Amino acid sequence: MNPQNNFPKIPFFFAILFLGTFFLLSVFFFRIIMNNNKELASLENLWQTEAFKRQELKTLYDSVQKIEQEKKELEIHFVQSSDIVPLLDTIEGLALKTNSKAEITFVDILKDHAGLMVGVRATGTFNGLYKFITLLENAPYELEIISMEMHKGSISDTQDNETKVPGWDMLLKVKLLSFI
Repeated sequence: MNPQNNFPKIPFFFAILFLGTFFLLSVFFFRIIMNNNKELASLENLWQTEAFKRQELKTLYDSVQKIEQEKKELEIHFVQSSDIVPLLDTIEGLALKTNSKAEITFVDILKDHAGLMVGVRATGTFNGLYKFITLLENAPYELEIISMEMHKGSISDTQDNETKVPGWDMLLKVKLLSFI
């Protein structure tokens, strides 16, 4: 017998065919995996870019919100010539906080338009008027007290004007420096 005839050819042929098929399938799947990895890397890069843009937008939004708050605080500090009512209301409100009464006697824009002059007549106790001046100095506006006159007077304690208590009258000239 011939030794070559005893070697089974059909199982060897199937083994080679099976090995070739698995080799081709592994190359095919390797390419699919590599393409998926490239696509995944591209998508991850796109995701990172979008996340970075979103973070930048959030930072920008937060900065705008902070600037808006600072802008509001700055606008409160300055008085525009078209809207001086909040300043006058602030002056009268500060007097009310000290149990005093204040009334605006005059308002005048300076000739160089660099400031606003306000006349205030206030009545109350000495302590109340002193606190009123302190509150004026600490007001959100930049004020300069140009002149102040205080005179001793009397204040009625009741609405019937029966009881008189020692009181003071004060005349102030205040210059608003933060004027636009």
